[in-house]
Amino acid sequence: METEKKKIKLQDISLGTEEPLVTVTADDLMPLPPPLNQKEKKAPYPPLSENQKKNYECSLDGVSALALPKPKSKEEEEKLVERFLRGLEKLLSQKDNWLFWQPLMQSLESCVRCQTCSDACPVYVSSGNQEIYRPTYKSEILRRIINKYIKKRGKIISKLTGDDIELNWPAVARLAELAYRCSLCRRCAQHCPLGSDNGLIGRELRKLFSQEMGIAPKELHDSGTVQQLRVGASTGISSAAFQGMVDFMEDEIEEKWGKRIKIPVDKEGADILLIHNSGEFMSWIENPVAFAILFEAAGLNWTLSSEIYGYEATNYGTWYDDVQFARISLKQVQVAQKLKIKKMVMGECGHAHKGLIVIADRILLDEMNFPRESFLPLLEELVCGDKLKLDPQKNNFPVTLHDPCNFVRLMGIVEPQRRILKKVCPQFREMEPHGVENYCCGGGSGFAIMNSTNFKEWRENISSRMKLKQILETFKDVLDPSIRKYVCAPCSNCKGAIRDILNSKDLWEKHSIYYGGLVELVANALVDTKKPFIEWEWH
Repeated sequence: METEKKKIKLQDISLGTEEPLVTVTADDLMPLPPPLNQKEKKAPYPPLSENQKKNYECSLDGVSALALPKPKSKEEEEKLVERFLRGLEKLLSQKDNWLFWQPLMQSLESCVRCQTCSDACPVYVSSGNQEIYRPTYKSEILRRIINKYIKKRGKIISKLTGDDIELNWPAVARLAELAYRCSLCRRCAQHCPLGSDNGLIGRELRKLFSQEMGIAPKELHDSGTVQQLRVGASTGISSAAFQGMVDFMEDEIEEKWGKRIKIPVDKEGADILLIHNSGEFMSWIENPVAFAILFEAAGLNWTLSSEIYGYEATNYGTWYDDVQFARISLKQVQVAQKLKIKKMVMGECGHAHKGLIVIADRILLDEMNFPRESFLPLLEELVCGDKLKLDPQKNNFPVTLHDPCNFVRLMGIVEPQRRILKKVCPQFREMEPHGVENYCCGGGSGFAIMNSTNFKEWRENISSRMKLKQILETFKDVLDPSIRKYVCAPCSNCKGAIRDILNSKDLWEKHSIYYGGLVELVANALVDTKKPFIEWEWH
């Protein structure tokens, strides 16, 4: 029997209770289409252990993305609240917030509370319209804190205008977690008639917590940017390990293509420095292998780099910390300058596109503003310009396209990938909606690699739920397991999130729904490959 949904007010963010404001149940979840249309019985995420509840803040929704330790005293709580306020002042300062002050202020000041954004948010809709996941919930709380504690409106005015929110440690702790219930897909901004960007507000909250309070997910900070600055890659790959992977790639190329090539590494003066998300080398090495085959087949003058920072396109600072972002971006560009290459080309990594191609423009000045491009227009030129000999019949199976948010909504790269797929995949079919209207994979902004406590289950069953629904609806007429199907996801983190949702529902085993990148499909269509490039082995 369904229970009535708990009514949540903005002021509840300050409640001094350890009980979660909301606990999402199976009854709350958005229904899925066949073959997953049976009523769900299992909770979308397990409760934390008693020990975790004792040690970590989890009073937002019973989920812990941050493993945020509880303060040991009232005095510690007060100091943390004060640091939050000082950080908030810096966010609102043009001098201190040198990366995003202008769009942040526009977003804070332009919202008219029409809630048009709510129905555009996959997390809000998938959760059964939980108030705390509404895009404007955290933004409106932040506005009221600003009005009361920064702009110093009087108590009477605050009460009359509804701004009377108490800023205490429970409010700060819940806001910290709430910043990691939004995947920063910015679909809300796409739908806002005034362009108010609640995704950006969430990202700036993350920045406040990281830069001023030292609060960030360990997967993004300790195991992410800190590790990348120490060894060269967020995955921990060293230069020597990278060289070993290149040797393995050459063996793979010989096996699949029937030709032995020497992958160019540290080739000075090359036209292109191709830079991958290092997760590809660890989990999907067929992706950089496909790039190498295609670039060699087209006769491009290109290179990889074994220099520290030169074999890693990721920059997790994009998601949570301007200082870490700037440190990594500068080091990546310095590698390209040292090699005297003409331009950097980003491989299949959405946030690397966002970070190094778009946001880095705000910090890379003069000679540091080095040419940086997406792989997509280049790949389109190779495929649609007939610079590769291709047989689309080799890809004669149902294929659909997942649009990574950072390609489409942020950069407007919508058509090249479609023209490529229409050229090499006879059974290409669109998801609905698609292009700039497409839904996030659910793993954006770092979610795909955040697996601590019960956050992974929250991601798979709530954050990625809309993408799962899209995939099932797109393949609804070919669910027969004898028909192999391919979800093309040209982004490393998107692949990780889609892998996890397909695996959690056994959709490869039961319905032959597979996933992979874009270049793999092009390599599979090459006329002169020795054996099929796509092996249809789950990983």
